[in-house]
Amino acid sequence: MFHSESFTRRMAAASPGAFVAVAGLFSFVAYCCIYAFRKPFTVGTYADLELWGIQFKIVLVTAQVAGYALSKFIGIRVISGMTPQRRTAYLFGLVGIAGLSLLGFAVTPFPWNAAWMFVNGIPLGMAWGLIFSYLEGRRVTEALAVMLCANFIISSGFVKTMGKWLLVSQGVSEQWMPFVVALIFLPALLVCIWVLEHLPPPSEADKAQRAPRNRMTSAECKALFVRYAPGLVLLVATYLVLTIVRDVRDNFAVEIWEELGFKGQTGILTTAEIPVAIFSLVVVGAMMFVKDNFRALWLNHGLAIFGAFLLLGSTFLFQKGLISPLIWMISSGVGLFLPYILFNGVLFDRLMASFREQGNVGFLMYIADSIGYLGSVAVLLWRNFGVGEMSWLSFYTRLCNIGAGLILLFTAGAYWYFLKKKAGFSPQRTPSINLYTQRYD
Repeated sequence: MFHSESFTRRMAAASPGAFVAVAGLFSFVAYCCIYAFRKPFTVGTYADLELWGIQFKIVLVTAQVAGYALSKFIGIRVISGMTPQRRTAYLFGLVGIAGLSLLGFAVTPFPWNAAWMFVNGIPLGMAWGLIFSYLEGRRVTEALAVMLCANFIISSGFVKTMGKWLLVSQGVSEQWMPFVVALIFLPALLVCIWVLEHLPPPSEADKAQRAPRNRMTSAECKALFVRYAPGLVLLVATYLVLTIVRDVRDNFAVEIWEELGFKGQTGILTTAEIPVAIFSLVVVGAMMFVKDNFRALWLNHGLAIFGAFLLLGSTFLFQKGLISPLIWMISSGVGLFLPYILFNGVLFDRLMASFREQGNVGFLMYIADSIGYLGSVAVLLWRNFGVGEMSWLSFYTRLCNIGAGLILLFTAGAYWYFLKKKAGFSPQRTPSINLYTQRYD
């Protein structure tokens, strides 16, 4: 392993391209490993198992998402107030709890093992904010963010393919498979955390363009939200819809693909998402070349609206039989994940930079995430008790149609609000933290 101080100096002196390559790669792999602690259990069918009249897989997914939602509420305060000195210890602790919960799931008999999935969701919900905090507030944040956010498209399918391989080819049971997958990815995760911990902080040039990123007190969090409340509510509502549709697609991908005629083709979970990843990440990554923060903010809104039109249009064409299931899943995936990636750091990073706010993205992101996953729990319960007879394919297509319409409405409203907000904006009057004060006490 490199000497830590030498590594940090080399990264500080590296070209932007080299920095993006190293920091982006290790942040991507780190969060891919986090997915290995979270997603593999969803490839299990847990056939013939029910609890209180609910399919056991729905119980497990709901339990984990509920823990994840709780974690996001906790993260609003924890992540916004996190200091760099404490990040590594927190990450190690969160990973340790998540791993032990999967061991608990493996050794605890049905149906009590479902409780461990709730425990599993709680630490994992804060991992994204900690990893992104190494990347935000830099001139190359878009490029780093798209590499990190590639996990939303690729890594879930990848770790689920690994889980399916263990089930089918290696004879690992559905209860033990999630823990085994986590063990496989643990060494790589530890190496990646070391690299991220030793990245240099944002430079003075980064701060000048994107504004410094500081820990925030409760009063500062409240004041920030109040300043932009109408627009933030609309953005959070947009993210709520995106999270619900994305979660159903992700957690029940096996069932959806089987109903589309791809039963037994485990590779489809990964390969169909590659075009989605390439298109979405190239578009979002190109945003780093837009230097004007307000222009980038408007483009973020425009791309989210484009994604909603694509989601709505491709679903309509599929239902009419005009495109194949594979083309629909790829097209709707782009329409869904393009705005989802924008919201996971990039849009909020530009919002903070546009209005010269020196807080941190974690606070805004965790407000959106907490509401988003709470909505995901509610929709899962509605699916089981309200429309339990509906297939997962029909349920997903309905969500695509309704969700796309809501995304269009909410995003257009947010764009109008922030456009009006800009008209009265003056950097000299911005009520924010002292521009070059870093308060890591």
